[in-house]
Amino acid sequence: MQTQTNVKSLEKAPRMKKRVVILRLLSYLLKHPLWLILAAILTVSSNLIALWGPELAEEAIDTIKGPGNVDFDTVFEKGITMLLCYALSAALAFVLSAVMIHLSRKVVYEMRKQVFEHLVDLPVGYFDRNQTGDLISRLTYDIDTINASLSNDLIQICAGIITITGAAIQMARKAPILMLVFAVTVPCLIFFTIYRTKKVKPLFRRRSAKLGELNGYTEEMLSGQKTIRAYGKEEVMISRFDRHNDEAVQAHYDADYQGSIVGPSVNFINNISLSLIYMFGALLYLSGNLTLGALTAFNLYSRRFAGPINETANIISEIQSATSAAERVFRLIDQPTEAKVKEGDLPLTDPQGDVALANVNFGYTEERQILHDVSLAVKKGETIAIVGPTGGGKTTLISLLMRFYDPTSGEIRIDGQNTYTSHMEDVRHAFAMVLQDTWLFGGTIAENLCYGNPSVTREQMEAAAKAARIDDYIRSLPMGYETVLDENGVNISKGQKQLLTIARAMLVDSPMLILDEATSNVDTRTEQKLQEAMDELMKEKTCFIVAHRLSTVQNASRIIVVKDGRIVEVGNHATLLAAGGFYASLYNSQFEGT
Repeated sequence: MQTQTNVKSLEKAPRMKKRVVILRLLSYLLKHPLWLILAAILTVSSNLIALWGPELAEEAIDTIKGPGNVDFDTVFEKGITMLLCYALSAALAFVLSAVMIHLSRKVVYEMRKQVFEHLVDLPVGYFDRNQTGDLISRLTYDIDTINASLSNDLIQICAGIITITGAAIQMARKAPILMLVFAVTVPCLIFFTIYRTKKVKPLFRRRSAKLGELNGYTEEMLSGQKTIRAYGKEEVMISRFDRHNDEAVQAHYDADYQGSIVGPSVNFINNISLSLIYMFGALLYLSGNLTLGALTAFNLYSRRFAGPINETANIISEIQSATSAAERVFRLIDQPTEAKVKEGDLPLTDPQGDVALANVNFGYTEERQILHDVSLAVKKGETIAIVGPTGGGKTTLISLLMRFYDPTSGEIRIDGQNTYTSHMEDVRHAFAMVLQDTWLFGGTIAENLCYGNPSVTREQMEAAAKAARIDDYIRSLPMGYETVLDENGVNISKGQKQLLTIARAMLVDSPMLILDEATSNVDTRTEQKLQEAMDELMKEKTCFIVAHRLSTVQNASRIIVVKDGRIVEVGNHATLLAAGGFYASLYNSQFEGT
C-alpha cells in the first residue's frame, strides 16, 4: 500500500507582512535595471534642481541693503534663473512620469503573464474551490491597482525622499535651531501614520476580497441566465446581487473613509510646524541671529520638506490599496502547482493501454471520502463502461485516471508503471477525452478540431468529422471548416459542439479513450449512428465510458457498477441482467413502461 498526496491542501495562508509585499514588488522593478537607473537619475536631477530655487531666492533677497538700495540686476538675474530651474525641473519630472509609466507597464505585463502561467499549472482542485470571478479580479483589477501605484505613487515617494533629505540638510545649514520644531512634529507624524496604517490595512484587504466575491457572483449569474429565467428567479438573483454589491460598496467606503483621515491630519500637523517656524524665525530675525534671506530660504525649504509628507499622507490610501492587491496576487502565485515532473519520475514511453487500479482510496478532504478500496484490471483494447447512481464516484474515478487528482492510497498503473511516479504530461497524453461539459475556444472549426493534434492532415480532419456525423453541417456553413466560432462555441448548438469535441478526440493519437457522457447532448438517432462509427474507431483502444443511459453501454467488454464509491458488480450486459442485482434494477428502471 502506497500513500501519496501530490496536491497539497489549499488552506488559507497566513497574512503576508507589508515589507515582504513591498520587497516582492521591488523585485519586479529590479528586473529592468536600465530603466530603473534612468528613473533614479531623473528623480535626483529634477529634485536637486528644484532645491536650488531657495538658494537663489536667498541670494536675491540679500542684495536688499535697505529702502531704495536694491540691486535690481541681480534680483532680475536670480529670478530668471529660478524660473529656468523650476521649468527644467518640471520638464525632467514629465520625462520621469513617462519613464515610470513605461516601466510599470513592463512590470504589470510580466506580473500578469506570471499569474496566468501559474494559473495554468495549478491543480484542478484549486479551481473547484475558488470562484472564477475572484481569480479574474486578481488577474485584472488587482494588477491594474498595482500598475497605478507603481506609475504614480512610487514617483512621489522616491522624489519625496530626495526632497526631504535635501531640504533637511539645507535647513540645518541655514538655521539649526529651527530644526527643533521638526524634532517634535516629525515623530508625531511618524507615530500617527503607523497607527492609522495598521488600522486601515485590514479594510483594504476586505475591500479587495469583497470585490472579488462580487465579480465571482456576477460571473456565475451571467453564465446561468437561461436557468435563472426558466425558473423565474430574476428577483431573487437581483436581491442577492444587491447584498454582494452593498457589501462591496460598504467595504470600499470604509477603506476610503478611514484612509482619507490620514491626509488632512498630517496636513494639520505640518501646518502647525510651519506656523511655529514662521514665528520663531521672525524672532530670530528681529534678534539679529538670522538674515532675511536665510529666513526666506529656510521657509521655502520647510515647505519643500513638508510638501512630500503631505503628498504621501494623501496617497496613503492608494498605497494601502496597492499593497492589499499585491498581497492577493502574491498569495495566488504562492499556491502550490502540480508537480508534473518530480525527482525520480519515469517517462511513460509508448503506452499500450493496460490499466490496473489496486486498492485505490480517494477523498477530496479527509472528511469526504469518495472511493473506497477500488481494484480493477483492464486489458489493452477492452471497452469498460462505468455506470451507477449520481454521486457514486464515476467521474472521480475518471479524474484519477487522468491524474487530475492522485489517490490518497493505493496505485494506478499503466502497462505496469505507477502513474504517480510517471511524468504527469505523459499520463495525460496517453488518454483522449470527451466530457459532458464541452469546451471550444474562439477560433476556426479546423483549429478546434486540431487542438489535440496540430499535425493532422485535412483529410484526417474531414474523416473524423464524417465519422462524428458533423461533416455535413460544417460544409453547410459559409466558410466551411474555416468558420470562426464565437468564444466557447456559443453560435452552434450543444449537440453540434458535442460532435465537434468527439471528432477532436478521434484525431488524438492516444491508446486510451475516455468518454464521460459523451453522447448526452445528441438525439437518439444521431447517437445510434455515432455509436456505430465510434465502435469502429475505438478498435484496439482501451476505452472507458461513463454513461447514465445504459442502452449505450450494452456492447461494452465489461460493465463496472459503482455505488457509494465501491465497485459492487462487474460483468457484461447479459450476465449482469441475469444476476438480477443492482445493475439489473438500474436497467429495468430506465425501460419500465417502454
